[in-house]
Amino acid sequence: MSDDSVIVRDAAPADADALAEFNCLMALETEGVRLTPAVVKRGVAAVFEEASRGFYVVAEVDASTGAGDGDGDGDGDGDGDGDGDGAGARTIAAALLVTREWSDWRDAEWWWIQSVYVRAPFRRRGLYRMLYEHVAARAANEKVCGFRLYVERDNSVAQQTYAALGMRETRYKVLEQLTAGAHGNSPSAA
Repeated sequence: MSDDSVIVRDAAPADADALAEFNCLMALETEGVRLTPAVVKRGVAAVFEEASRGFYVVAEVDASTGAGDGDGDGDGDGDGDGDGDGAGARTIAAALLVTREWSDWRDAEWWWIQSVYVRAPFRRRGLYRMLYEHVAARAANEKVCGFRLYVERDNSVAQQTYAALGMRETRYKVLEQLTAGAHGNSPSAA
Protein backbone atom coordinates (compact mmCIF):
# COMPACT_ATOMS: atom_id res chain seq x y z
CA MET A 1 0.00 0.00 0.00
CA SER A 2 1.58 3.28 -1.02
CA ASP A 3 1.95 6.05 1.52
CA ASP A 4 0.17 8.51 -0.77
CA SER A 5 -3.03 6.42 -0.80
CA VAL A 6 -3.22 6.50 3.02
CA ILE A 7 -4.19 9.45 5.18
CA VAL A 8 -2.91 9.22 8.75
CA ARG A 9 -4.49 11.70 11.14
CA ASP A 10 -5.50 12.25 14.72
CA ALA A 11 -8.93 10.74 15.24
CA ALA A 12 -12.04 12.83 15.80
CA PRO A 13 -15.20 12.09 17.81
CA ALA A 14 -16.93 11.09 14.55
CA ASP A 15 -14.53 8.11 14.41
CA ALA A 16 -15.70 6.73 17.78
CA ASP A 17 -17.92 3.96 16.37
CA ALA A 18 -15.11 2.56 14.21
CA LEU A 19 -12.66 2.77 17.13
CA ALA A 20 -15.07 0.94 19.44
CA GLU A 21 -15.62 -1.72 16.76
CA PHE A 22 -11.85 -2.15 16.40
CA ASN A 23 -11.43 -2.59 20.16
CA CYS A 24 -14.10 -5.29 20.25
CA LEU A 25 -12.58 -7.09 17.26
CA MET A 26 -9.06 -6.89 18.70
CA ALA A 27 -10.13 -8.34 22.07
CA LEU A 28 -11.91 -11.22 20.35
CA GLU A 29 -9.03 -11.96 17.94
CA THR A 30 -6.15 -11.66 20.42
CA GLU A 31 -7.66 -12.84 23.69
CA GLY A 32 -10.90 -14.59 22.77
CA VAL A 33 -12.76 -12.05 24.91
CA ARG A 34 -16.13 -10.62 23.90
CA LEU A 35 -16.30 -7.05 25.15
CA THR A 36 -19.55 -5.26 25.90
CA PRO A 37 -19.91 -2.77 23.01
CA ALA A 38 -21.72 -0.15 25.11
CA VAL A 39 -18.89 -0.14 27.67
CA VAL A 40 -16.27 0.15 24.93
CA LYS A 41 -18.17 3.01 23.25
CA ARG A 42 -18.27 4.90 26.54
CA GLY A 43 -14.55 4.27 27.02
CA VAL A 44 -13.68 5.55 23.55
CA ALA A 45 -15.90 8.61 23.99
CA ALA A 46 -14.17 9.37 27.30
CA VAL A 47 -10.85 9.81 25.50
CA PHE A 48 -12.36 12.51 23.31
CA GLU A 49 -14.04 14.16 26.31
CA GLU A 50 -10.81 14.47 28.32
CA ALA A 51 -7.59 15.06 26.36
CA SER A 52 -5.40 14.06 29.33
CA ARG A 53 -6.59 10.47 28.80
CA GLY A 54 -4.78 10.26 25.48
CA PHE A 55 -5.51 10.45 21.79
CA TYR A 56 -6.33 8.13 18.90
CA VAL A 57 -4.62 8.05 15.52
CA VAL A 58 -6.27 6.51 12.46
CA ALA A 59 -5.19 5.48 8.97
CA GLU A 60 -7.75 6.04 6.25
CA VAL A 61 -7.75 4.39 2.85
CA ASP A 62 -9.90 4.75 -0.24
CA ALA A 63 -13.07 2.77 0.49
CA SER A 64 -13.00 1.21 -2.98
CA THR A 65 -10.06 -0.93 -1.79
CA GLY A 66 -12.63 -3.04 0.08
CA ALA A 67 -12.35 -4.57 3.54
CA GLY A 68 -15.68 -3.27 4.73
CA ASP A 69 -16.42 0.36 5.21
CA GLY A 70 -17.77 0.78 8.72
CA ASP A 71 -20.59 3.10 7.60
CA GLY A 72 -23.33 0.54 8.22
CA ASP A 73 -25.13 0.85 4.87
CA GLY A 74 -23.88 -2.52 3.58
CA ASP A 75 -22.64 -1.32 0.19
CA GLY A 76 -18.91 -1.50 0.98
CA ASP A 77 -18.07 1.97 -0.30
CA GLY A 78 -17.75 3.93 2.95
CA ASP A 79 -19.85 6.94 1.98
CA GLY A 80 -22.98 5.97 3.92
CA ASP A 81 -25.44 6.51 1.09
CA GLY A 82 -26.09 2.86 0.17
CA ASP A 83 -25.44 3.29 -3.55
CA GLY A 84 -22.10 1.47 -3.67
CA ASP A 85 -20.38 4.12 -5.78
CA GLY A 86 -17.84 5.10 -3.11
CA ALA A 87 -17.56 8.58 -4.56
CA GLY A 88 -14.63 10.10 -2.69
CA ALA A 89 -15.29 7.83 0.24
CA ARG A 90 -12.58 6.80 2.69
CA THR A 91 -12.66 4.19 5.41
CA ILE A 92 -10.61 3.70 8.55
CA ALA A 93 -8.35 0.70 8.04
CA ALA A 94 -6.19 0.97 11.18
CA ALA A 95 -6.02 2.78 14.49
CA LEU A 96 -4.19 3.05 17.77
CA LEU A 97 -4.54 4.85 21.10
CA VAL A 98 -1.77 6.74 22.87
CA THR A 99 -1.98 7.24 26.63
CA ARG A 100 0.49 9.17 28.77
CA GLU A 101 2.54 8.09 31.79
CA TRP A 102 4.66 10.65 33.65
CA SER A 103 8.26 9.59 34.41
CA ASP A 104 9.75 11.42 37.37
CA TRP A 105 13.05 9.67 36.56
CA ARG A 106 13.18 11.38 33.18
CA ASP A 107 11.08 14.50 33.73
CA ALA A 108 9.13 13.52 30.63
CA GLU A 109 6.26 11.36 29.47
CA TRP A 110 6.24 7.79 28.25
CA TRP A 111 3.64 7.39 25.56
CA TRP A 112 1.92 4.02 25.76
CA ILE A 113 0.65 2.69 22.45
CA GLN A 114 -2.54 0.72 23.00
CA SER A 115 -5.60 -0.60 21.20
CA VAL A 116 -3.67 -1.24 17.98
CA TYR A 117 -5.91 -2.67 15.30
CA VAL A 118 -5.56 -3.10 11.55
CA ARG A 119 -8.45 -4.53 9.55
CA ALA A 120 -7.48 -7.99 8.30
CA PRO A 121 -7.32 -7.17 4.55
CA PHE A 122 -4.88 -4.33 5.27
CA ARG A 123 -2.44 -6.19 7.50
CA ARG A 124 1.24 -6.47 6.54
CA ARG A 125 0.93 -3.41 4.28
CA GLY A 126 2.75 -0.89 6.48
CA LEU A 127 -0.24 0.83 8.08
CA TYR A 128 1.03 0.32 11.62
CA ARG A 129 4.39 1.79 10.60
CA MET A 130 2.58 4.87 9.25
CA LEU A 131 0.59 5.25 12.48
CA TYR A 132 3.77 4.86 14.54
CA GLU A 133 5.65 7.43 12.47
CA HIS A 134 2.77 9.89 12.94
CA VAL A 135 2.95 9.39 16.71
CA ALA A 136 6.75 9.75 16.71
CA ALA A 137 6.54 13.00 14.73
CA ARG A 138 4.00 14.38 17.18
CA ALA A 139 6.17 13.31 20.14
CA ALA A 140 9.12 15.23 18.73
CA ASN A 141 7.22 18.44 19.56
CA GLU A 142 6.31 17.40 23.11
CA LYS A 143 8.18 16.33 26.25
CA VAL A 144 8.25 12.59 25.50
CA CYS A 145 11.09 10.27 26.53
CA GLY A 146 9.90 7.20 24.61
CA PHE A 147 7.19 4.77 23.65
CA ARG A 148 5.97 1.64 25.36
CA LEU A 149 3.36 -0.95 24.57
CA TYR A 150 2.28 -4.34 25.71
CA VAL A 151 1.66 -7.18 23.32
CA GLU A 152 0.07 -10.60 23.68
CA ARG A 153 2.81 -13.15 24.45
CA ASP A 154 1.94 -15.40 21.53
CA ASN A 155 1.48 -12.65 18.92
CA SER A 156 4.83 -13.14 17.19
CA VAL A 157 3.77 -11.26 14.05
CA ALA A 158 3.00 -8.09 16.04
CA GLN A 159 6.20 -8.50 18.03
CA GLN A 160 8.22 -8.67 14.80
CA THR A 161 6.49 -5.52 13.54
CA TYR A 162 7.32 -3.61 16.73
CA ALA A 163 10.92 -4.86 16.72
CA ALA A 164 11.37 -3.74 13.10
CA LEU A 165 10.52 -0.21 14.27
CA GLY A 166 13.17 -0.30 16.99
CA MET A 167 11.10 -1.40 19.98
CA ARG A 168 12.69 -3.94 22.31
CA GLU A 169 11.42 -6.17 25.09
CA THR A 170 12.06 -4.68 28.51
CA ARG A 171 13.02 -6.38 31.73
CA TYR A 172 9.65 -5.49 33.23
CA LYS A 173 6.56 -7.68 33.48
CA VAL A 174 3.10 -6.13 33.49
CA LEU A 175 0.99 -6.97 36.53
CA GLU A 176 -2.58 -5.95 37.23
CA GLN A 177 -5.32 -6.15 39.83
CA LEU A 178 -8.83 -5.01 39.01
CA THR A 179 -10.54 -2.84 41.58
CA ALA A 180 -13.79 -3.90 43.20
CA GLY A 181 -15.56 -1.19 41.19
CA ALA A 182 -14.03 -2.16 37.83
CA HIS A 183 -16.50 -1.69 35.03
CA GLY A 184 -17.79 -4.25 32.58
CA ASN A 185 -15.06 -5.76 30.48
CA SER A 186 -12.83 -8.04 32.53
CA PRO A 187 -12.41 -11.56 31.12
CA SER A 188 -14.57 -12.87 33.96
CA ALA A 189 -17.30 -10.33 33.08
CA ALA A 190 -17.19 -10.94 29.34
